[in-house]
Amino acid sequence: MLTLSILGFLYERPMHAYELRRKLSGLSGHIRPVSDGALYPAINRLEKAGQLTRHQEPGSGATPRQVLSLTEAGRDELMRRLAEPAEVELTDRNSFLTLLAFLGYLKDPADQVRVLRRRLEFYEQPASYFYDDGRPMRAAEMTDPFRKAMLTLAATTKKADMEWLRTTIEDLSNTSR
Repeated sequence: MLTLSILGFLYERPMHAYELRRKLSGLSGHIRPVSDGALYPAINRLEKAGQLTRHQEPGSGATPRQVLSLTEAGRDELMRRLAEPAEVELTDRNSFLTLLAFLGYLKDPADQVRVLRRRLEFYEQPASYFYDDGRPMRAAEMTDPFRKAMLTLAATTKKADMEWLRTTIEDLSNTSR
């Protein structure tokens, strides 16, 4: 999620690491705060891979700022990751929301539809947080009120997500014709 977010935000425009960290925290900080111990190694990996560059600009004080810019290889990697997301980016809700934050950068609506269909296919598989002999359990079967709440909330979210996915897939499919 961190790499995808860095590439996505730098696709928008070059920025210094502090500003990038603020944007990353706004996107996922309430779930996983972005520490310097995670951000700077990720920036260094992307720089070594040739996906971003940095240069110095004067700062507001005496200290110059490192400005990060996406390279052509970085833009290509972002487009690849958006068009061909890893399985976890489709099955994990927070990862999927991060993917959605940048999915609009794919220019072809047909590519966007392929990604959304993969998410919809995931949702169409029976699943639960709790199983009985390999069978997914439903909220109505739960006696524990907290587990029942987990399943109720998950079912409600899944229903809303599936409705949005179907509508958006249809809209995008009509756009690409």
